[in-house]
Amino acid sequence: MLRILKRGASEPEQVQVTPGWALPEDAVWVDLLKPTREEELAVESAIGVQIPTREEMAEIETSSRLYQERGATFMTAAVLTHATTDFPLLAPVTFVLAGDRLVTVRYDEPSAFAAFISQFERQPCGFVGGEAFLELLDAIVDRVADILEAVAAEVEEASHDIFRQPRKGGFGPVLAQLGHAQMVTGKARASLASLARLISFASLARQLESVRGLREHLRSLQRDTQSLTDHTAYLSSNITFLLDAAMGMINIEQNAIIKIFSVAAVAFLPPTLIASIYGMNFEFMPELDWPFGYPFALLLMVLSAVIPLAWFRRKGWL
Repeated sequence: MLRILKRGASEPEQVQVTPGWALPEDAVWVDLLKPTREEELAVESAIGVQIPTREEMAEIETSSRLYQERGATFMTAAVLTHATTDFPLLAPVTFVLAGDRLVTVRYDEPSAFAAFISQFERQPCGFVGGEAFLELLDAIVDRVADILEAVAAEVEEASHDIFRQPRKGGFGPVLAQLGHAQMVTGKARASLASLARLISFASLARQLESVRGLREHLRSLQRDTQSLTDHTAYLSSNITFLLDAAMGMINIEQNAIIKIFSVAAVAFLPPTLIASIYGMNFEFMPELDWPFGYPFALLLMVLSAVIPLAWFRRKGWL
């Protein structure tokens, strides 16, 4: 899909590449979402540089993600997507600054792009590609902040579930909740590290030199990414503590269950012994013909069970 945002427009328009197609002069942002080969070739011809392939975008070397070529600046960052699903992902997004235009190449749809586009409904696009790049970075960082806020609320809820007394249900859902929170936090941290490198490299882009307040804007983005990175470290340590606490509570509950069985085994061992003795089929037994033999045996079994239980309770073991 190829979409173009023109200066003064309230939303990007989807275009179809046809023979002889040319990029409009007032285009500010060119968005390639899961582009076809024809769309890639058309944009490459329009801006005069090659668009990185999906395989090249997935490279982890910094030199493959941040570079300048033929007057254009290429920057690739890992953006957190599908954070609310069971399997959050890091999707590579490439930003190309070529002249006064911003070109983005992506194969997923991060929510930050929808938030970036929605702002034009309130105020039509009135800036150049470099400014669009910075505004899009703002939207991405804001989205990461929103995700971490949701994770923090999820961790707080899990904390209440772990330490709530009396407990209801098992620890399975809590452990799954903490596992998901840790997964999202880890990927958010990786995304923020990628964005921090991109922001540092962006200060070298000639295409941004004419942007008003560039240095201050970049410093603000760097501060935001650093503070969010610190927050991910706090969340990660808190999740680790809660996981340890949950495992400790599981062990306590298991020990309590084993304790009950152990006490029951000890309490019923003497009655079992007495019943075994009087259940032996010997011809001559002292109480065999005694009229009170049966009640006497029952009484012995009850007393042999009650006395150990009373002793355990006195010692505080029950």
